[in-house]
This record gives sequence, C-alpha cells and structure tokens, in this order.
Amino acid sequence: MPHYVVDMTFLVIGGTGIDTVVPVADLPVLAADSARPQGPIEDHVSHTGTCVALALHALGERVTVIDTVGDDEPGRRVRAAFEGWGIGLRAAPAPAGTRRAVNLMSPDGRRLSLYDGRDVPGYRLPEKYHRPLPDGIRHVHVTIIDWARHLIPELRAAGLTVSTDLHDWDGDNPHHLDFALGADVVFVSGVQLAAGAAGRILADGVATRVVVTNGGEGADLHTRDGVTHRDAVDPGAPIVDTNGAGDAFAAAFLSAWLSGSGDDECLDQAVVAGAYACTAPVGAGAFIDRAGLDAAGLPGTPERHPR
Repeated sequence: MPHYVVDMTFLVIGGTGIDTVVPVADLPVLAADSARPQGPIEDHVSHTGTCVALALHALGERVTVIDTVGDDEPGRRVRAAFEGWGIGLRAAPAPAGTRRAVNLMSPDGRRLSLYDGRDVPGYRLPEKYHRPLPDGIRHVHVTIIDWARHLIPELRAAGLTVSTDLHDWDGDNPHHLDFALGADVVFVSGVQLAAGAAGRILADGVATRVVVTNGGEGADLHTRDGVTHRDAVDPGAPIVDTNGAGDAFAAAFLSAWLSGSGDDECLDQAVVAGAYACTAPVGAGAFIDRAGLDAAGLPGTPERHPR
C-alpha cells in the first residue's frame, strides 16, 4: 500500500555502540576452555538505537539520535558512521567510554548478547544535549538505558508520542517499568515475558499498543480491544543475521503508525521489515527501503482474539 509522506521527524534516545558479532556452531557454546568461531569475528557500529535509526532512515524518515559516546576509538567509529549515513547525532561525552556488546550468533539465527556494564550509576544526560529538542520532532523512541528514563516526563509534557522496546523483559524486572508505563507504543520480546504482562502495561500505563514479538512465530498486537496476531513471513532468502530484526520491525511499525495507518497495516509492514533484516549482516544495508516495503504486499488476513 502506498505510504503517504508526512513531514515528521523521529528522535531516538540512547542505544549506540559497537557490537562484536561472533558466529558460533551452536548455543550454548560448549567447550572446556575455547571454541572455534564458524566465521570471522567482526565489529559493527550497531546497538538497538542505531538499528532503529538506520531502519527509519532506510524508509525515508528523518531521524536524529541523542546518546552518550566516549572519547575513544569506538566512539570515533560511531561518530564517523553516523556522519557517513547522514543521520544526525547529538553525542554527549560518555564518562565510562563507548558502549560495547558481544553477540554470539548460531547458524539458526539464535543470539546470545553479552551487554556492557560500563554505564555509570546515577548519570544524567546534560541538559544542553536534549534542551531544546531538535526542531520538528513528532515522535521519540526511547531505549532502556537508565538515564533515558528521566527524559520521558519531559517528552510527554512536550506533547510528543513515545515508544520503547523492552527487549527480553520478564514482566517483573523493575528497571523496565518507567519505560513500559511511560510509552504510547511498547515493543517487547515474548521469550521471557510473563503471562498477562502486556495487559498490565495497558492497564497501568499510558500505552495504547503493546506489541509482543516471537521471532519465527510472528507477533501479537495487544490493545484494549483485544489481540491481533500476525504470522512471521518468509524472508525470501537465507537467514544471515538476526541482529537488528526487532529494531527493523519496530521502525516499520512506527513509520506506518505515525503516518496514520491502521493496526493491520502497521503489523503487515513490521513483519516484512523484520524478516528482510535477517537476510543481510547487521548494518546500513540490512534494512528495507520504502520502495521494497511497498512492493512486498500484505502478508495475509489477521487473526483477532477478544481480550
């Protein structure tokens, strides 16, 4: 379906850094003291905020990122990458350096992510990096880095819609609650999610939509009117790398939602974008563009279940 372009700008808060991707034979990695990778170990400018921004940019949306980046070699790589992509980056100095992660990737697309523990407890983003906000912002996607939670009330007071991705939240970890209850659209993996957690977000927070993703089993959109399921789609090519697939899903959903599309079309575009991202190594070339998404067609008839 054609995408009706609206003059809008997305802001992504947090989630830049370097991913070290290690291809392994299987997960968990079992060895006495070593294991041989199944391919080259590679570093990528990535993380969830970067991938959401890249996916939005590929769809033709205007996007800016605010984050902390270290005065170090990884930080210089991050800044150079954003400049090369043409995506605006407001980078505050990261007191403990640029974030990193190690992603162990199995041939069937499963991933084990080892996240960096370098963030400084109690850190607050200096005001000059978020006040004033970039001109023309209509929607903000907030990653779940600790200092970002303190910006949510300000964003809501400014009349902006907010989204977040809780990733593999279990439904109980208190770290995620400010994000879960403060966003209009909440994405969360179903891998560890407790039964009823999506309903509690809708009941206790401001969200109108909670999207629970389940990889190859598709996704469920929870609203106060019920649940809509969408099956995953065939990516049309071998699965190469699932890093960024959830971010591509979220970006396509948000792009459609902000343009005024209904829930069915938002889900249709999201599952296509998520599948496409699995067919290439994570990076700028991994995300579907607007022409490709429009040409993909609709996956099928939605399944609806009353709440």
